[in-house]
Order: sequence, then structure tokens, then C-alpha cells
Amino acid sequence: MSKYVKEFLHRGLVFGGFGPIILGVIWAAADPVLTGGELLLGIVSIYLLAFLQAGASVFNQIEGWSIPKSMLCHFVVLYAAYVGCYLVNRWLPFDWRVVAIFTAIFVAVYLAVWLTVFACVKLTSKKLNAKIG
Repeated sequence: MSKYVKEFLHRGLVFGGFGPIILGVIWAAADPVLTGGELLLGIVSIYLLAFLQAGASVFNQIEGWSIPKSMLCHFVVLYAAYVGCYLVNRWLPFDWRVVAIFTAIFVAVYLAVWLTVFACVKLTSKKLNAKIG
């Protein structure tokens, strides 16, 4: 299992830096007035978000896990990272109705992406099997 922990950390460290870069570009384009504390909070939280998002991709490669288990772990990590980051930075108001709407949209998009990926992989494997057999 330590192989997967190392891979999680490696991916997170490699790709985590893209979060603050993207945040800087968006804030520079929007030209908002931010305090130093808000900027620091944004940089740290978006780095953690990008770190967790990149690292969580390792769940899909753990051979002993079923697809539902890896998807659930991936979903939980991403959902917690996004909701946490959005609430901490006040990009989402701390209102259960807003969080519920965000959750519904997040679940719908997550499932749509994974169903699309699953269908594409299945179609590709079916084509490869037809060529082999």
C-alpha cells in the first residue's frame, strides 16, 4: 500500500502548484481588492485542492479495489476538497441550501464524467478484443 501513498504524494506535489498559478491568473484578470490574509488563504487552500485532486487519481489504480470503492474514495476526497476550499474562501456562502445545490451539481457532473469515461473505456476494450479475436 505504501506504493500508492507515495504515488498520491508525488502526483499531489507535482500538480499542486498549478492551483495557485490558476488562482493568480483568475484574480489578476478579475482585478479584485484582496487583503494579504485573503490572498494567502486562497493560495494555500487552492494548492491543497489541486494537491488532493491530483493525488486522488491514484485510487483508480489500486488493483485490489473494486470500481465502486475506488470511485467512492475519489469522490469523497474531491468533494471534501472542493467544498472545504469554496467555503473557506467564501466562494460559496455557508448556507445549507447553497451547499445542497452545489452538492447536487457536483454529484451530477461527477457521475456524468465517470459514466462517459467508463463507456469510452468499455467501447475501446470491446474494439481491441474484436481485433484480437
